[in-house]
Amino acid sequence: MENIAAGNRTTTLPHGSRPAGLPAKIRTALEMIKFEHSIFALPFALTGALLAARGWPSIRQILWIVAAMVAARSAAMTFNRIADLRFDALNPRTRLRALVSGKLSPRFAAAFTVVCSVVFILAAAELNRLALELSPLALAALLGYSYTKRFTWLSHLALGICLGMSPVAAWIALRGDVSVGVLLLGAAVTLWVAGFDLIYACQDVEFDRRHGLASFPSRYGIAAALRGSSALHVLMVGLLVVTARVEGLGWLAELGVFLVALLLAYEHHLVKPSDLSRVNAAFFTLNGYISVLFFLTWGSDVILRRYI
Repeated sequence: MENIAAGNRTTTLPHGSRPAGLPAKIRTALEMIKFEHSIFALPFALTGALLAARGWPSIRQILWIVAAMVAARSAAMTFNRIADLRFDALNPRTRLRALVSGKLSPRFAAAFTVVCSVVFILAAAELNRLALELSPLALAALLGYSYTKRFTWLSHLALGICLGMSPVAAWIALRGDVSVGVLLLGAAVTLWVAGFDLIYACQDVEFDRRHGLASFPSRYGIAAALRGSSALHVLMVGLLVVTARVEGLGWLAELGVFLVALLLAYEHHLVKPSDLSRVNAAFFTLNGYISVLFFLTWGSDVILRRYI
């Protein structure tokens, strides 16, 4: 048997509840971090790469960018589960997560985090020298986010910055510099993520207040958080319009911004201060559609302008 301390409570877990083999443990780890949600950041990174190359990057560059993005997110999410283990064990919404239930050990999660971090740095090294030199700073930001909720209600913005780095990092990986356009795109992604994280955080208002965790909804209330989320998403759409013009994109990119705005409006229609039952639909499903739709329209615009 194993004991996991959770605040003032100790949960006793049977060893048999863990997968015995390495493949099963890796599969459980990927389920724990919702590996499929890499789709949130990856399309924006690939858009940054297409803008940097003004067309298709090489297959080698795309593969290393994808490897870097997936590894970075996997490291950050797994570390977040380790850092939040005590709180996850106390929160009814998260008590079934793999580390809390004993399906995975903290030691395995730590090793998984280290491996993913190493893969991220190696992928950066394969892209260019500047990407390699900046990779420890990026990794520090990704891992450090897990502690921001301990002391600031701006943790939602910190998460946004972590994903907002993705198009900027892809641009750096291909060109070794930055541009105004890609910085604007990174800022738009930052606002998008911070906005939908405000919605997601509304589920834990009472828990956060009881346990002294900082979040915008716990400090200012659910209604204010939803208004703040709407404001951030309006600003995001505005930044995307500006970015498209700075980068010289055309009607396809503008159509993409319009469709993204419609989906965001529907996302906010789903969630009300008095009804949070559809938060998961707003958070996971719609935001996945938004990121893919954005990539398809903006990527197509870049490709058409390059090759037609």
